[in-house]
Amino acid sequence: MTPTHFAFSTTFLLGLMGLASHRTHLLSALLCLEGMMLSLFIAFSLWTLQLDSSSFSASPMILLALSACEASAGLALLVATARTHGSDHLQTLNLLQC
Repeated sequence: MTPTHFAFSTTFLLGLMGLASHRTHLLSALLCLEGMMLSLFIAFSLWTLQLDSSSFSASPMILLALSACEASAGLALLVATARTHGSDHLQTLNLLQC
């Protein structure tokens, strides 16, 4: 395992562990998701550079566009949750309520 591969897999796993363990605030969960998407973007970018192929060059940009859409949807949910429930604590949300 190369040091760059180790660094990106460690970064992704740290984001996943943060998402699994720090579930008190919605903002911390969104930041962990963004960290995971950023590590995937950098890993895909370096992967396309190592392959020297132009056919895979669009995949990091597509991932970055999907990450931006995910971030905007997450922030919209955060604002809506803060307006309706008063805070971003995940335990105050009742997902079964209509």
